[in-house]
Amino acid sequence: MFTLCILYNVVKPNTKLLFTYHFCFFQENIQEGSFNMENLITAANNANSTSAELTIGFISSAVSVVLYGSNFVPVKKFDTGDGMFFQWILCASIWIVSLVVNIILHSPKFWPLAMVGGCVWATGNITVVPILKTVGLGLGLLIWASFNLLTGWASSRFGMFGIDPEIVANPNLNYAGAGLSALSAVIFLFVKSEVNSATSISESETTPLLSNSINYQQNAVSDESWVEKLSPLQKRLIGSAMAVVAGILYGSSFIPVLYIKDHSKNNQSIYAGASQFDLDYVFAHFSGIFLTSTVYFLIYCTIMKNHPKVYPQAILPGFVSGILWAIATCCWFLANNYLSAVVSFPIITAGPGIIAAMWGVLVFKEIKGMRNYLLLVFAFCIVLSGSLLTGFSKK
Repeated sequence: MFTLCILYNVVKPNTKLLFTYHFCFFQENIQEGSFNMENLITAANNANSTSAELTIGFISSAVSVVLYGSNFVPVKKFDTGDGMFFQWILCASIWIVSLVVNIILHSPKFWPLAMVGGCVWATGNITVVPILKTVGLGLGLLIWASFNLLTGWASSRFGMFGIDPEIVANPNLNYAGAGLSALSAVIFLFVKSEVNSATSISESETTPLLSNSINYQQNAVSDESWVEKLSPLQKRLIGSAMAVVAGILYGSSFIPVLYIKDHSKNNQSIYAGASQFDLDYVFAHFSGIFLTSTVYFLIYCTIMKNHPKVYPQAILPGFVSGILWAIATCCWFLANNYLSAVVSFPIITAGPGIIAAMWGVLVFKEIKGMRNYLLLVFAFCIVLSGSLLTGFSKK
């Protein structure tokens, strides 16, 4: 256009037509400039939005890791008995936090299916006591932590249980990150701690705060139970099987929420138009946890002939522990929203072990010796590498 105007100016200067050509040139370039500027602004906004989402996602993951690794510190020095009363107090506290979140979010629509995830988690949580009494903490932790990670990651990555598969920019990095995160659980198995335990678990198997990062409840049950009647082989088989089930249940707890979000895009689905913001489902999810926990506690009271083992000194610490766990899980919901579950799961399931180990080293002095320190440093490097790989796979 510019060339046409110059040529016409040379041939027929000072004409009305020349003015028209110049005006056309000016108008067209202004329009083109405006279009290019709009594209530039849009691209910049998209880049800023993506960067902000990643920042929120990774900060949420970091907060979640720290709180999951610390949430059982308040009850560390208190006897929680057989864990049934304690888990009910814990879940009541969790539900109260979700009520506050629900009020802040102006009561988003309640989807009952999201409660199923809470029911699944609470069911997995009550298996911890018999797992510890059959196979011990070391093997039990390794099994359920690994299956928790792999179930949550695989169900999101490959679209299991009716949810859409999540695509990452670099699948190989994501696979490597998930593998390293799972490997970190194996390393923690070799970390020994010095702690007096009232359980039947041997000292060589005890790494208490490491287990706390994955819903462990320390138990001091001296009464004979069905577990004591099992042979060593039966204990190992039953305990390992329960640990596998617990890990799968923990890893499946987010699936109902992901299912609702994915099917909200289908106008023919009953979930059409459902929110895409994960935090909107926290109240329903936590309500499922408290409801299921209450049902199990009532069943326990019935079995105990209305003489449950209640430990009043565990009430306040249990309440604080529940608050920390609930905030950590809310942050996990945010991480799922901004990073996707396929990225957040390897990070958040592997990271708390490091935080728990730091409590054991720096505060409770449970983990000592150069060998243990080197193992923890190695585990930290593995977890950090896995987290970075899964994070970079998102881009």
